[in-house]
Amino acid sequence: MAIEKHDTTENTLVPVSEKYTLTIKEAASYFNIGTKKMRRLAEDNRGRFAVFSGNRYLIIRPQFEKFISASSEI
Repeated sequence: MAIEKHDTTENTLVPVSEKYTLTIKEAASYFNIGTKKMRRLAEDNRGRFAVFSGNRYLIIRPQFEKFISASSEI
């Protein structure tokens, strides 16, 4: 009897521009904002465009893009 092994560890890289949520480092790099400023924005706007997942902040990219478009300065 043969045992079938399925490769479930398939690593597919998704471009940052197609991700729905971004880490602080990814968002800082993508939007050309410093990581400290990005973290501060995430902490101050939790629920608006940032969520706290486990021990990290995740930036919801489409909502942050709207936030940036509506802001005259950050």
